[in-house]
Amino acid sequence: MGFDGIELLLVQMTSEENGYLQSLKKRAFHAGLDLMGFSTHQGFVYPDKDKRQAEVDKTIHQIELAYKLGIPTMRLNTGRWGTSKNFDELMANRGIEPTLEGYTDEEGFEWVIEAIEKCIPKAEACGVVLGLENHWGLGRTAEGVKRIVDAIDSPWLMVTLDTGNFLDNQYEQLEMLADQTILMQAKTYYGGGKWYTLDIDYEKVGSIMRRANYRGYISLEFEGNGTVDEAVPRSLSLLREHFYYQL
Repeated sequence: MGFDGIELLLVQMTSEENGYLQSLKKRAFHAGLDLMGFSTHQGFVYPDKDKRQAEVDKTIHQIELAYKLGIPTMRLNTGRWGTSKNFDELMANRGIEPTLEGYTDEEGFEWVIEAIEKCIPKAEACGVVLGLENHWGLGRTAEGVKRIVDAIDSPWLMVTLDTGNFLDNQYEQLEMLADQTILMQAKTYYGGGKWYTLDIDYEKVGSIMRRANYRGYISLEFEGNGTVDEAVPRSLSLLREHFYYQL
């Protein structure tokens, strides 16, 4: 379809065995594609310290997988309170959910910061920049993401910036995180969105990122109901039109 690289989503991979990982790396090289991003899932918003440590251990393992694949950045989540019945309910509530009874967001931020700090030494040793995504939970807003990234203050923790996960004041929030972004995920919704549809002005988004001197990858995240054969090339054309640099 004409892409330059591919971002792998861990939950869609069929194995974590080294032979499988190396076969992916070989296949990508043969196709002329960079393995340029690794999206993983974890969450640190748990009152139980042992459960948070288990998520830290899982994340450290995922960093090692990225290293084996030769991928230089890995998407990271804060996690969320889990008080929604399911993801559909979370989306119906625009990503907002109440805290667990007896706990506060302040405690949640402390847990997340403490947990991610434990992952930084492994990220540095492996040369894998962690990119905290604005992906619901405590990372639902730019303020929440920035609070965590600024508190840890490490070059090995930056931002994976998702254009479709800010449902209010999206351009102001994108701009707030633009200069700390290591990877941008750009959503399109051709055919109507699976949970919601945003009318994203990519000319404006492109201008925001150029002002921040962002020169990294734009990873297409197609979240529409249109057919892949029609919607993905159309999305690629849209992104190529609005993300460019004059040399």
